[in-house]
Amino acid sequence: MVDPELLIHRDASGLAHAVAARFVTALVDAQSNGRVAQVVLTGGRVAAAVYRAVAESPAGRTIDWRRVEFWWGDERFLPPGDPERNETQARDALLSQVDVDPARVHPIPADTGQTAEVAAEAYATELAATLSALSDDKGRAVPAFDVLMLGVGPDGHVASLFPGYPQLEVTDVSAVAVHDSPKPPPTRVSLTVPALNRSREVWFVVSGADKAEAVAEALKETSTLPASAPKGRNRTLWLLDEDAAAQIQ
Repeated sequence: MVDPELLIHRDASGLAHAVAARFVTALVDAQSNGRVAQVVLTGGRVAAAVYRAVAESPAGRTIDWRRVEFWWGDERFLPPGDPERNETQARDALLSQVDVDPARVHPIPADTGQTAEVAAEAYATELAATLSALSDDKGRAVPAFDVLMLGVGPDGHVASLFPGYPQLEVTDVSAVAVHDSPKPPPTRVSLTVPALNRSREVWFVVSGADKAEAVAEALKETSTLPASAPKGRNRTLWLLDEDAAAQIQ
């Protein structure tokens, strides 16, 4: 894994459009090698702006959307179609606007009466078909995802891995239930750090002055924040607006 790279844009709008252009290029590059592109989506205001920009971009027409596999890094454990779900946001902004293959869209299970633990186990099982199938000729794990996008909270959390929470230390499964989240809603499902780290490229997409302290801390070599843990096998990008980058030394 390589050292992180920083790319700073003037404001949230410029950031969203730059990330959208980079996203389109990454998918085209992945498909040019004959592969089904594998991407992991995130949630939040900036992510929604990125998805809308991708859907509206003429360059997006160069992507074979039916050969893109979509996953999520975490999810709010809410009923299907709830507007607060990351899945709902992505469907509204992007997936309903392009010709995706429904069989290649893998939302984290919603709350339909089962527990978050059952949902996490189901998602881990679904992921296993992709993760375990990918290894080199010596049986070593290789990146499962082409691009994984993450936001960063003011407390330095990523996905739904929060500072001091035990899920941050889980290494034997790819998805976990999270209870008593400090950010509502209290119940969530999240990929674990080892699963997040199965990505060729990890992109932190962060906007706003309220994230500046966490961003600066996460970039320190000695940081213990959750945001310091995910790293791409080939590239780790911090894509920031000027407000989010304001405290970087």
